[in-house]
Amino acid sequence: MDSLPKYGDAMALTATDPELPPSGLAWAVELPRALVGLAELGLSLPSLGQLPKGDGRPVLVMPGLINSDASNLVLRQLLTRLGYHALPWKLGRNFGPRTIGRDAERLIARIEAVHAASGEKVTLIGISLGGIMARIAAHRRPDLVREVITISSPFAGSARATNVWRAYELVSGERIETPSARAWMAEAARPLPMPSTAIWSRSDGLVNGLNCRDDNGRAIEVRSSHLWVQMRRDVLRAVAEILAGEPRGSP
Repeated sequence: MDSLPKYGDAMALTATDPELPPSGLAWAVELPRALVGLAELGLSLPSLGQLPKGDGRPVLVMPGLINSDASNLVLRQLLTRLGYHALPWKLGRNFGPRTIGRDAERLIARIEAVHAASGEKVTLIGISLGGIMARIAAHRRPDLVREVITISSPFAGSARATNVWRAYELVSGERIETPSARAWMAEAARPLPMPSTAIWSRSDGLVNGLNCRDDNGRAIEVRSSHLWVQMRRDVLRAVAEILAGEPRGSP
């Protein structure tokens, strides 16, 4: 594993056991920490424009549980400014298999369309549940995918090691212990056949950050809330540097 220096705020680390969800205290401070992150982002906008420039490659961004493409607007706008062809997934809100199809066929069809339009393999970026879906799609159609970046995506451990598994069951209509759900997680956890990077936080308040690491690819640890993690200054910087092939720690 290529483990790089940590980015981010001074929140105390909370994840200690990959089988357990974050503490109730971590959940309670998610919103305040997310608001701090937004304020930090506002102060950092000029410096983000100095990040490495892109090469025009297609980048498809997938939202987290219950979220839509609107949740990733800041990330897509930054990548567009840097010179990438950053695209929404156009599948509506993420309600798990109800949204992308039992065999991920709707998501794969979207990736196929981007690949056909660009003539290039597609870089996938997924936030939380979106990252799990990105890994599944990459396993099923490696011919379409150039690289996978996951952000706070708990693909490497128990589905119960989160504070949101009941919400997932409610909106997806699927129990996390069913054979199909277990098969999804097992597939997502397998090593990918293309470059992959997992951005994760040990102080994540909604999912156990230890299960968001990629022990078979690159893992970059940040200190961040789960809520709005895709709008954290240091996460945006890390994504831009990964795409440019030059991730590094804070100066």
